[in-house]
Amino acid sequence: MTALRDAAMQSKAWPFEEARRLLKRVEKAGKDHVLFETGYGPSGLPHIGTFGEVARTTMIRRAFEVISDIPTRLICFSDDLDGMRKVPGNVPNPEALTEHLQKPLTSVPDPFGTHESFGHHNNAMLRRFLDTFGFAYEFISATEFYRSGQFDDVLRRAAERYDDVMAIMLKSLREERRKTYSIFLPIHPETGRVLYVPMKNVDSAQGTVTFDDEEGREWTLPVTGGNVKLQWKPDFGARWAALGVDFEMYGKDHSTNTPIYDGICRVLGGRPPEHFTYELFLDAEGSKISKSSGNGLSIDEWLTYAATESLSYFMYQKPKTAKRLWWDVIPKAVDEYHQQLRAYPGQDDAQKAANPVFHIHSGDVPESDMVVPFSMLLNLASVAGAEDKETLWGFIRRYAPEASPDGNPQLDRAAEGAVRYYNDFVKPTKVFRAPTGQEREAMEELCIRLQEHDGPVTDEAMQQIIYDVGRDRFDPMRDWFKALYQVLLGADQGPRFGGFIALYGVDETIALIRRALAGELAAA
Repeated sequence: MTALRDAAMQSKAWPFEEARRLLKRVEKAGKDHVLFETGYGPSGLPHIGTFGEVARTTMIRRAFEVISDIPTRLICFSDDLDGMRKVPGNVPNPEALTEHLQKPLTSVPDPFGTHESFGHHNNAMLRRFLDTFGFAYEFISATEFYRSGQFDDVLRRAAERYDDVMAIMLKSLREERRKTYSIFLPIHPETGRVLYVPMKNVDSAQGTVTFDDEEGREWTLPVTGGNVKLQWKPDFGARWAALGVDFEMYGKDHSTNTPIYDGICRVLGGRPPEHFTYELFLDAEGSKISKSSGNGLSIDEWLTYAATESLSYFMYQKPKTAKRLWWDVIPKAVDEYHQQLRAYPGQDDAQKAANPVFHIHSGDVPESDMVVPFSMLLNLASVAGAEDKETLWGFIRRYAPEASPDGNPQLDRAAEGAVRYYNDFVKPTKVFRAPTGQEREAMEELCIRLQEHDGPVTDEAMQQIIYDVGRDRFDPMRDWFKALYQVLLGADQGPRFGGFIALYGVDETIALIRRALAGELAAA
């Protein structure tokens, strides 16, 4: 452990860089534990961004635990006292919720009929979501936090220092908005709605706010006990102050608000936490992914084709760089994840500390049983016309007799995902072409060489035959491999072709080439 800790203290892996920065803060403050936080808006179901935020925060948390013995906690905070601004379109009988607009989510009836409120329903979905992926966390409901009195001290302080907090906020608002803005949102005693109204008076001594409701009636309410909530930006900073948060990450779209969050936290007597701003995900066209427009992948969609660990690997990679989150990143993520798994046992402590799988698995790294890459399984599914994973296992067992679904569960899961992925995404886009004269000559020669081969059918042996055939005919050699992919597989790129032949079979590959030379693949 000492050697690993020493390596971690020097590692350039981003979780360790963040952990070291956090350690300096905690040592300076003399805290007895470190508090990580992630926030969640329960107006909708958890999504892939929620997973990324908690997964990345957990990576930093575990990295901190490698370099320090100071205890850590992770809080997932649900802003469920927020008013429902619009009725979601993906719930049963949405018209029945219209009368509950602007009520706190925990006061809106559950359209699914399974929980105390819509907020409770979505909180339950969040907790099930987090539990499914094995995250260790403490859950806090904003409704409970406000109404139980846990937030009261900070709310009184917000009333006492109202002008100072307002000064921070007003700088960021347009002139029209300034006229009616208040950091406090009272909850109407009769209707239960969250009101966006200006304050007529904030009594710092009594800790009360006075305002007129929409009908012009005047009310005075205490800021404590859940009678009011803070607007979301002040709530961010106030929450940091109330909980003593040491670390929180959020997307780039929040980055311009960081000075606001920090300033409010200081005014309310807290010390702003360390921040980590990550870049947002992009769709296939390079546009920002939006929950409402549905132009990105969901967790369930990713897991239809690949295991959770591949998604964690994708989340680990360059979090401060915008990345395309689209279907075609899945095969690459799966194969790269397993490459790192295979490399891990032979690495020294410094290399292990920099390996993504160390952070994905919190140092308890499993072995890879993927004797066949995911990309190879896709191409095998293609040429075999596989409709189920059993078809692929027929080839896998011949290639690796020691492999089995029970003994290689990662491979078995990947085979199932590869068949689905092939049928959903590869099959509809396959485009075969006829070979050129030079390519035809080379493929005929390849058939002869394969027929004459009387040694072991290994990846390297098959790859050498392919090189020998193409070396004198193609410059650069990548044109030869591109021809094999386009003519035989109907794709522009593919696996290491020698490995593909060893997996698919020599006789089967010869038959495939013969079909291509006869024009059957291009015609189909």
